[in-house]
Amino acid sequence: MQIDANSTDKLRLSSLALISFLGITFFITWGLIGIYILAPEMAAATFGEISGAHPFFFLATWSPAIAAFVVLFLYSGMSGIRAFLTRLLLWRCSVGWAAFILLFLPLVFVAGSLIKGGPVLAPLPPEGMGPVVAVLFMMLMLGPMEEFGWRGVMQPLLQRHMAPIWAGLIIGVTWGIWHGPAFLLSSTVYADWNFLPFFIGNVTLAVLVTPIFNSAQGSLLWPMFFHWQLINPFWPDAQPWDTIILVGVAVSVVWWNRDTVFTRDGAVTEVIPATTALTPKVAG
Repeated sequence: MQIDANSTDKLRLSSLALISFLGITFFITWGLIGIYILAPEMAAATFGEISGAHPFFFLATWSPAIAAFVVLFLYSGMSGIRAFLTRLLLWRCSVGWAAFILLFLPLVFVAGSLIKGGPVLAPLPPEGMGPVVAVLFMMLMLGPMEEFGWRGVMQPLLQRHMAPIWAGLIIGVTWGIWHGPAFLLSSTVYADWNFLPFFIGNVTLAVLVTPIFNSAQGSLLWPMFFHWQLINPFWPDAQPWDTIILVGVAVSVVWWNRDTVFTRDGAVTEVIPATTALTPKVAG
């Protein structure tokens, strides 16, 4: 059996795709939000008041995923998208990282809340747990979808040219700037937050998820779980202590994994997994 090199080359995403990915991502999000910033009355009258449940809010949140799939289709067609999606099936992760995501992250929010005199868990609404569970699953369709772009496309392409630590820092800065316009909208949750701690948090989280991503061989599943934990409505408000704690944790994680985060050896550099990108061809 012989490998069809032409098929493999076609499915390998060019590093230049990063430019298209970022352009589409920012165009969608900043364009939609910009309408409400520059012409709020006209936008509200035409499209309705912006809120966390508005279709534009979902589109703005999904822009990294939309950009990822557009770029994948333009460069490699549906076969590339199908191969890319196999990264959702990469579930193997070290017990330590799994515990970090599933157990340690919730404890960070609990600890931060207790430090500021808050509750162990977010208070339930009068309707009980049902609405919170509904929001939990709605959140699964928001923030975690971004990972198709940030970790799905951007991280591997950057790691072709730099060590994971620098790729994580660049993604964190990009992620923070991308969120920027949302802080100018009075009708969303961001309006009540301070941008600087949020920005620092974005950079910190992007660095934290980087060794998890590479350890799981480019899995999209675990970064999505990571992201979901960050917006889990059961966890209490812990600002700013959650950010402060996570900065310290990130420094520790980077030091503990210094042998891998400061070198490209073992870093995931392919957007489309090589094992699925190879097309068997029987030699005649």
